[in-house]
Amino acid sequence: MRGVLVLGSAPSAPLLETPRLRLRQHRIDDLEALHAIWSDPAVYRCIGGKPATRQDVWFRLLRYGGMWPMLGYGYWAIEDKATGWFIGDLGYADFQRDIEPALDGMPELGWVMAPAFHGRGYASEALAAVTAWGDAHFGPHRDVCIISPDNPASIRVAEKGGFRHWYDTMFNDAPIGVFARDVPAPGAR
Repeated sequence: MRGVLVLGSAPSAPLLETPRLRLRQHRIDDLEALHAIWSDPAVYRCIGGKPATRQDVWFRLLRYGGMWPMLGYGYWAIEDKATGWFIGDLGYADFQRDIEPALDGMPELGWVMAPAFHGRGYASEALAAVTAWGDAHFGPHRDVCIISPDNPASIRVAEKGGFRHWYDTMFNDAPIGVFARDVPAPGAR
């Protein structure tokens, strides 16, 4: 029947692996670890400015799961291979942000890592795996990400991933930098 989604038929996050990480579909049992990340001051001070409630994180987890069947892309949960611990998430989204100029038609990348894993190169490793998937999935395109100017660590991750500062704007009444990474057609310069 046309327009009816059959349970189990929706696209989900493909499994990606790096030497240290496993990037997988989010699960309901990620809620506690995800809430711990989003309620840690080292995380929220540069992303929203306030701790996320359990309900906020629950909605985030549901949004992550919903992106894949609706958009064909989304966020991955990041696990440390050695321990199996949930250490963050990273992925593509279309958040329909109220930003000028608009980011329409450009896949937006975002990431967050548990503070215990900051500074170890995990975000850069995961970003490289996800952008490789995106390059194959989207073809020629422009990826974007938004980063607070008060978050130099995330800016370094973006720059290591090939992003360059594109412009500054405001988002939710705060200054934000927009970074872009152009992926040309194969053989194009």
